[in-house]
Amino acid sequence: MTERRQQMATTSNAGHPLPYDTYREEIERETRRFADAVRGADPAGAVPSCPDWTLAELARHVGSLQRWFCTLLSRRVQEFPRSRDVELGLPDDPRDYPDWVTAGVPDVAAVLRDTAPDAPMWTWGEDRHARFWARRMLFETLVHRVDAERAVGRETAVDPVLAADGVDEFLANLPYAGLFAPAVTKLRGDGETIAFRCTGAAGEEWRVRLEPVGIRLLSGGVAESGPDTAAVRGQAADLLLLLYGRRSYQETVFDVSGDATVLDRWFDHTAF
Repeated sequence: MTERRQQMATTSNAGHPLPYDTYREEIERETRRFADAVRGADPAGAVPSCPDWTLAELARHVGSLQRWFCTLLSRRVQEFPRSRDVELGLPDDPRDYPDWVTAGVPDVAAVLRDTAPDAPMWTWGEDRHARFWARRMLFETLVHRVDAERAVGRETAVDPVLAADGVDEFLANLPYAGLFAPAVTKLRGDGETIAFRCTGAAGEEWRVRLEPVGIRLLSGGVAESGPDTAAVRGQAADLLLLLYGRRSYQETVFDVSGDATVLDRWFDHTAF
């Protein structure tokens, strides 16, 4: 694997972000896994983790969003796009949506291969470079792959290295997500801190503080910012799905301590 590492938005945890080529390769893998999960399933089947969506709507969302990301990257868009209209080429029969999703893979691969990671462009996050979209596209696709697999009753798994980077990416960009998740802008506090800790070999930790002006990520240890108000400890994959609202901190896979009302406030405002 090419060790091409660029500065991306990160919480400053060691090991993040991953090499740029990892995102390019994993997007293709996750897209094909998504399509494989929904292929042959009833397009009208429900997706429990995406209320009110069917498998057809989920497939359309994944394929459409990837094509929109490709348009942004190929045009090196420099300002907030006024429209998300792109040429989709969507099949008439929803049963053909999985193949349509897969058909977009070569274009995604080509755009990511031909785009300089540090090319300046508009993003909704802190990192104003093309590399933002590669990282964002991976975790958008990965989480929806899990949605699809669960909807059709398949066993699902997430690589712990990718999952940990997904946690990092989510928390790094969350303070800027008000553009499409307005509840995030109302998440405030009086200095309460929440820690998300990974079990396993990595033992990574992310800490956030709720302040009167919004969310702040903390890079220092407990000694620098005081004891945590609440903490959630679990496997990286479980933490990733927890942050995306696919799991509850009350499940037995998590070790929870501290003030549960602070956790409730966090999750009430951060689901998207």
